[in-house]
This record gives sequence, C-alpha cells and structure tokens, in this order.
Amino acid sequence: MFKYEIILYWSNEDEAFVAEAPELPGCMAHGADQETALENIKDAMRFWIDRARELGRPVPEPKGERLMLA
Repeated sequence: MFKYEIILYWSNEDEAFVAEAPELPGCMAHGADQETALENIKDAMRFWIDRARELGRPVPEPKGERLMLA
C-alpha cells in the first residue's frame, strides 16, 4: 500500500473523477466514479514508481502529511 497523498476531484472538462498523486510528478488517473479513479491511481502510482526505478531515477519518500489545503 502506498502512503502518498491522493487528491480526488470531479473534472467538468473530462466529465470524470480525477485522482492525482502530487508527490509523484505527473501521476494522475481518472474514472467514471470515485472508486474507479482511486483504483486507477493505485495502478498509476505502481507504474510510476516501477518505471522511475527502471530508469534509475529517485523515488520520493511519502511525506505522510497533508500537502495542500483546499
């Protein structure tokens, strides 16, 4: 289980829920409902981390605290 912050919101432009992992730059996913978006971001985070390791790039440690306030 990843311990990175996930931001979940509705996008009128995409007509979908969007989930972002801001500690992993560019790591985003979407879904027709909140549950799907959350499942998809877990897959995206796993891919992001695996790919960064394959390329020898650093993987940030989760901060474990809220990054932003809405």
